[in-house]
Amino acid sequence: MDTEYDVIVIGGGAAGENAADRAVKGGLTAAIVERSLLGGACSYWACEPSKALLRPGTALSAARRVPGAREAVTGSLDLRAVLAHRDEASSNWDDSSQVEWAEGAGIALIRGTARLTGAKRLWVTGDDGDHFALTARHAVVLATGSVPSLPKIPGLAGIHPWTTPDATSAQEVPESLAVIGAGVAGAELAQAFARLGSKVTVLARGTFLSAFPEDARRLVAEGLRADGVEILEGVSPERADLTDDGAARLTLPGGRELVAERVLVAAGRRAALDGLGLPAFGIEPPSLKVDESGRVQGLSWLYAVGDCSGGPKLTHQGKYQARITGDAIVARARGELGGAAPAPWSRWARTADVLAVPHVVFTDPEVASVGLTEEDAWEAGIRVRPVELPISVAGAWQHAEDYEGWAQFLVDEDTRTLVGACFAGPDVAELLHAATIAIAGEVPLERLWHATPAFPTVSEVWLRFLEAYGL
Repeated sequence: MDTEYDVIVIGGGAAGENAADRAVKGGLTAAIVERSLLGGACSYWACEPSKALLRPGTALSAARRVPGAREAVTGSLDLRAVLAHRDEASSNWDDSSQVEWAEGAGIALIRGTARLTGAKRLWVTGDDGDHFALTARHAVVLATGSVPSLPKIPGLAGIHPWTTPDATSAQEVPESLAVIGAGVAGAELAQAFARLGSKVTVLARGTFLSAFPEDARRLVAEGLRADGVEILEGVSPERADLTDDGAARLTLPGGRELVAERVLVAAGRRAALDGLGLPAFGIEPPSLKVDESGRVQGLSWLYAVGDCSGGPKLTHQGKYQARITGDAIVARARGELGGAAPAPWSRWARTADVLAVPHVVFTDPEVASVGLTEEDAWEAGIRVRPVELPISVAGAWQHAEDYEGWAQFLVDEDTRTLVGACFAGPDVAELLHAATIAIAGEVPLERLWHATPAFPTVSEVWLRFLEAYGL
């Protein structure tokens, strides 16, 4: 094994793979140090398995909304088949195909745990227990991802709660499930397990799906309640205990007790930066800060991408960051990019991290948003005008007999461009990329007027938005 590479990436998830791949495509050598499965959480314990658990229920529900198809649906979900589908989506927790990809891409894979010992220097403990040093000629990239956050609830550890990786890899479905946390992961997994047969209760410390507009939250909450999910807002457990028969008992404010076979904690995630030796470089996790190219402030040779870098904790955004950072490292190695921050929207700047981050909640109905919220826009000094309307077009009626959807568009009144959008309803994720392009491209509304949506599609909501705006 070589001990020196141009670029060394710590962490082999989706972001780490992309950073190494861009470095190699730019003519540099690269190695990934990974202590678990190559491909990371998204491939095995997050995005892929959770969507595989959700999709069968969504497909069945969609069929029941269409006359003719509704009459043909006579059964319910096949639990064993759903779990087998999830196992396949997770590659049965076998990373051999990812290892084969890395070898084909010219990326060296080193199994082990890395710690920074100096500028561009690492100390690695291999899976076999051996210790050895590695050196990077140009850059080290942190791509260590994130780990679930556990709230400080007395007794919580004693009931052995699930975190999201436990839920997405579960081989059995509990009769009852209490979900602590009402963000994206909590909402998605609550509906998935409800449709697989669990009696589910969601506990929201604040508001259910609080990051999204009220109309979007309402539609999703109605969808979950239709599946039998109980949603309790403004509720946080005061204590957790085991019952005599091994179930979990949560003591809620006011003395109410909630007993469930399993408790799932989906209360957010924190950057996985422990054990990397960062304090020796003046960095106290989780205070990691990076510039537009992903370079850690104060260290010209250290970069960070993905969940650990302090930006949006989304797989697609981590991959975007990694492409930007990989290209920036190559450019600096060639002398094409200096030490100054690159210009916004250039090949080496992560501008979309602030202005055009797409989010999807893959519940049924879905929520899809991109760009700024109305509050964010005003705080940024943008004179924004919101345009809100129901998704009530011919394509929606064709999509489902009882289709109910909602859309919000945020227009910068000074530039007459879109700066934010949010959609709620069945399959609205497919509307999102058009909004992402409009925001990233700063397309004037007068030009969008010429982008004619096909009839009859749900995308006709774009025409209704422009008409409502006054074009």
